[in-house]
This record gives sequence, structure tokens and C-alpha cells, in this order.
Amino acid sequence: MELIQLSPRMSVNPSLHLRSPGEVLLLDYMLPATMNHQQLARRTGIRAPHLREFLTDARPISPRHAIRLAIVLGTTPLYWLVLQARHDLAREAQRDATLSR
Repeated sequence: MELIQLSPRMSVNPSLHLRSPGEVLLLDYMLPATMNHQQLARRTGIRAPHLREFLTDARPISPRHAIRLAIVLGTTPLYWLVLQARHDLAREAQRDATLSR
């Protein structure tokens, strides 16, 4: 059973505000739970420096990290990977737009 129908025309509503996975992690999960990155590191097994890098957009969320975040935060790994993919695609589109000027 396929839960998500993949199609060549699949897209995300461009009018939605683009947030990095780190911003979502901080504002939607860590701050409401009054959790700092060291506490999240202990709970997830993700190294604290890596979590800091997620929060500052210096490191992308990998599938392994997505699984660990999902287990602890009650999401799915796909949620984190889609956030990361959308952010990466938007960033590349911005770079392309800048280069074509």
C-alpha cells in the first residue's frame, strides 16, 4: 500500500513560508518542550554539535537523523526529509536565479 502517491508533477505550495528544518525543529519542537540541544542530543543519540549545525542550517538532516528525530518527537522520518528536500530545492532555485541575472 502506497501512502504517498508520487508523481512527476509533485510539488509544494510555493505560497507557504519556507522554513529550514532547523527552524522547524527549534520553534515547533524544542522551544515548546523547553528543551535545549544538549537535552535533545541525549534523547535522540544525535551528537550535540550536529544538532547545533541543524539549527544554524550548517548541516542537512540525513535519513539516520530523521529517524532518530521522528522516534523522539513523534513525527515520521519522511517529515524531516521532506522539510530538508524542500529547503534544499528552494536554496538551489535561489542560486540559479542569482546566477542567471
